[in-house]
Amino acid sequence: MPNLVPKGEAFYGIQLPIQTLTQTLADPWESQAGPDELISVAKAAELAGLDFVGVCDHVAIPDDKYSAHMTTTWYDPVATLSWIGANTENIHLLSVVWIAAYRHPLISASSFGTLSHLSNGRVILGVGAGHVKGEFEALNVDFSKRGSILDESIDVIRNAFASEYATHNGNHFQFQPVGVGPKPPENDLPIWIGGAGPAAWRRVGKRGDGYIPMGNPREQYKEIIETIQQAAIDSGRQGSNFDIGIMPPWSYIGDIPEDLPPAGLTGSPEKIAEHLRADRDAGANVFHLKFRSRTLDEYIEQLNIFGDEVKPLL
Repeated sequence: MPNLVPKGEAFYGIQLPIQTLTQTLADPWESQAGPDELISVAKAAELAGLDFVGVCDHVAIPDDKYSAHMTTTWYDPVATLSWIGANTENIHLLSVVWIAAYRHPLISASSFGTLSHLSNGRVILGVGAGHVKGEFEALNVDFSKRGSILDESIDVIRNAFASEYATHNGNHFQFQPVGVGPKPPENDLPIWIGGAGPAAWRRVGKRGDGYIPMGNPREQYKEIIETIQQAAIDSGRQGSNFDIGIMPPWSYIGDIPEDLPPAGLTGSPEKIAEHLRADRDAGANVFHLKFRSRTLDEYIEQLNIFGDEVKPLL
């Protein structure tokens, strides 16, 4: 599958608010919001000219020290993106990220293939290895093997869409000829791979179409891109292009209210655009934006300002 972003252009999008209430990802107003507010944000993002909305993935959060900062609210990605897709027209639907090891890859292929079919090819399958060990234990999945399970899962999903029937004989999954349908348009899905370190970057070069960042600093992007490109060459994929994501700091466009949650990128539309242009210069072409707000209306206003006043400067 070729990369999605046209040469010389960029994609802009958000991980949707409300669909998780974890402290590091949510503002206080989100705890009182629900399905209607979620749709309002998705529609506003589309109207503002954003290219994608994302939903993250956890199944069952353990009650342990590692997960203490996490809440138990994590909307199911396929169910949520399906509902968002039915209420929007053009915006891409991204899993950010789907923990592939939690499900058999044929189930993932069926779910996302159907979603892509129903949404006229708007789905981006974002996948990652996962990080919550207690969740793996609850689901009876070997945490130490999550990387190799992810690699094999990507291969199975690709193969399931490549022909009417697929056979697989791997270390984690084996099956004789079986068919998965409906398939996505053109029998393929763009697959973006998330992760903070070299293992994820190499995985992008070997198997992916794009990279989903985990807060990596701009200064690291030379290494990230070189690692992806070298892995592509080593895997016989030389000449491939990749959608390279970056995650700017929490942002607020305009004068900062005194009671605004902490934001690292604030100021005029030109100041925000200047930061994003520097990210482009570093090699990124997909922006996972994060906006601070005190209310739903303010969040939607931030999306509108970005579309009307920042995006034309990029």
